[in-house]
Amino acid sequence: MTQRFRFLHTIFLTGLVVAASTAAAAQAPAGQAPAAPAGRGGPAAPTPPCGPGLTGKNIATDSRCFELRTYTVRAEGPGSIDLLHDRFRQHTNRLFQKHGMTIVGFWQPLNAGMERTLIYLLAYKDAAARDAAWAGFRGDTEWKEVVSKMQVGTQVESVFLVSTDYGTMK
Repeated sequence: MTQRFRFLHTIFLTGLVVAASTAAAAQAPAGQAPAAPAGRGGPAAPTPPCGPGLTGKNIATDSRCFELRTYTVRAEGPGSIDLLHDRFRQHTNRLFQKHGMTIVGFWQPLNAGMERTLIYLLAYKDAAARDAAWAGFRGDTEWKEVVSKMQVGTQVESVFLVSTDYGTMK
């Protein structure tokens, strides 16, 4: 876990700061991304306030709402990290854009022990836009077909972020 956060710290020295975190890991049913980390079949945790208008020390009041997501493919499956990459490459990215999610980037960690991990960052106008985008995505007929054909068992972690007042990315 410490290696993961050191890696993320290095990537995000651009000025993002954690505004709120949902550090509890979640297991998504059949490779489906939850609205926010929650236990299998349990209610989704609410998205913390994020986006423009937040006040607090070091926080940019004009920041978007960022969500850093870490997917770790379960060793017992189903699926593999390669299948997960293929699913994003062929389908998920287009569906994210369709539902109003801004893709900031994807990363494949090089740290030993993280070979089955994918990390990506999405941006939204605010927490309400994030929730609406994920609701639309999860309910999308095409997504339901894709996830049933390309099943990947994952553990999902989600961290919500806003820019610092001195950061370059808002």
